[in-house]
Amino acid sequence: MTKKNTGNNYLKQAGILAAAGILCRIIGILYRSPLTSIIGDEGNGYYTSAYNIYTIILLISSYSIPSAVSKIIASKLALHEYRNAHRIFCCALLYVLVIGGGASLFTFFGAELFLEGEAAVVLRVFSPTIFLSGFAGVLRGYFQAHGSMVQTSFSQIAEQILNAAISIFAAHMLIDTVKGQGRTTEAIYGAAGSALGTGSGVAIALLFMIFVYLLNRKMIYGRINKDRHFYTDTYGSIFGNMLGTVTPIILSTFIYNFSTSFNQTVYSKVMLNVRGMTLAETATAYGVFAGKAMVIINIPIALAAALSSAMIPTISKSRAIGDRRGTRKKVTNAMWTTMLISIPCAVGLAVLAKPIMQLLFPQPDSLEMAAQLLMMISVTVVFYSLSTLSNGILQGIGKVNLPLRNAGIALLVQTALLVGLLMFTELDLYALVICLIVYSGMMCILNSISIRRCIGVKEDFKNMFLLPLLASALMGVCAKGVYMGLNMLVESNVICLIPSMITAVIVYAVTALKTGAVNEEQLLGFPKGEKIVKIAKKYRLLYSKK
Repeated sequence: MTKKNTGNNYLKQAGILAAAGILCRIIGILYRSPLTSIIGDEGNGYYTSAYNIYTIILLISSYSIPSAVSKIIASKLALHEYRNAHRIFCCALLYVLVIGGGASLFTFFGAELFLEGEAAVVLRVFSPTIFLSGFAGVLRGYFQAHGSMVQTSFSQIAEQILNAAISIFAAHMLIDTVKGQGRTTEAIYGAAGSALGTGSGVAIALLFMIFVYLLNRKMIYGRINKDRHFYTDTYGSIFGNMLGTVTPIILSTFIYNFSTSFNQTVYSKVMLNVRGMTLAETATAYGVFAGKAMVIINIPIALAAALSSAMIPTISKSRAIGDRRGTRKKVTNAMWTTMLISIPCAVGLAVLAKPIMQLLFPQPDSLEMAAQLLMMISVTVVFYSLSTLSNGILQGIGKVNLPLRNAGIALLVQTALLVGLLMFTELDLYALVICLIVYSGMMCILNSISIRRCIGVKEDFKNMFLLPLLASALMGVCAKGVYMGLNMLVESNVICLIPSMITAVIVYAVTALKTGAVNEEQLLGFPKGEKIVKIAKKYRLLYSKK
């Protein structure tokens, strides 16, 4: 925590957080495959429905705490006000004690307000997790404010590993207790077991963060004792500043993510009350969309989420010391990095949608539909990645109300479209896909306009979008060709898929370097950048204008 940050340290810290985030999502997909085999598409639907409601309540109560805490504390650390920074930390703990505790009780006793009948059992299992998440979030935000993402990364990995293990074990055990009582009852209890795994993961993450804090406690209080600033913020002013910062961030994050849960509610109501589908049929269909296709696209979006978390404290520090030029450079680099990775990910998911889905979720009854849904929503990887990053940028420069406004506008448009499509067409799940694309695309455009107006950053269309897209297109053709060619020789999906993915990585890396989508200076900003540049020069891959 005391190590001096370098100019590109935020990208390296984001790289650490992104690697952890992607690893967590890979673990998440790996365990969701056997879990889905245990609880089925119906159980997957119950779990996803409850999880979406849990996420919304968590968003309102404590999800945005890490971002808000890191933003406020980072501005104090930039001015070396260590006593005030720690006071903010203590106030944040009290905040989540009250708000998180209330939200947890509300979820437990009000579960049937959101979910029908026995499905409310799954949501009740989530309620203690909301309370624990707030404290874990404050501790993560505290260390993120110091420019260190290592603690958060390790806690996330530990959380996901325990989540995976407990989810599978608890789902299996709970289903055994109600064996023979009907498929729907077994699915609900299996989903409840998976929810229990989520809570266990958060609990171990909290214990880890407490342990890390205790290890650093002597150093933290040593800096506080050496702090010679005469002015100390009152607890009243801290709470006022915290509410003024946290509230808009919570509201914007809530609305930004609310579309998923809202769309789920609208879809379920229309299918049950207008189309005459049963609860089990509705849950099964929605489980294919949200429990399979959406789970996969969240892997590449993890990079943008990591960059967003890293950008908030570093931009807050730049803003606190008045470094406008440095702020613009960091924003440009972060946006370019996000597009460099999200565009090929979107293309790869589109061209290899069915093989990927067959590997991760091989249930034959829903394989074709799940693959089609993944192929269609792959474009939202680009939109959600850029809009997630731009949300963090706007929050970091203090424009916390702009993401709220933009999310509100996008939500209104997609809501009107969704209701119309579900009521007057038979698109069903594909209506959710269309609205997802419209919503994420609008957020991307509106946030980009806001950033341009606030700090004068304009996207370099050629380097940020066109060159990565050209390299990705060639990558997609080669990857698809390798898969189809191998598939004519062998029937194994895994044997065909792995070489095609390796081919995709190599073709994209070489093409991006040769076309100038990535230059030497940009490569040096990456973790292990010097080694990458050395290898690129050895094989004459770096673009030259000569």
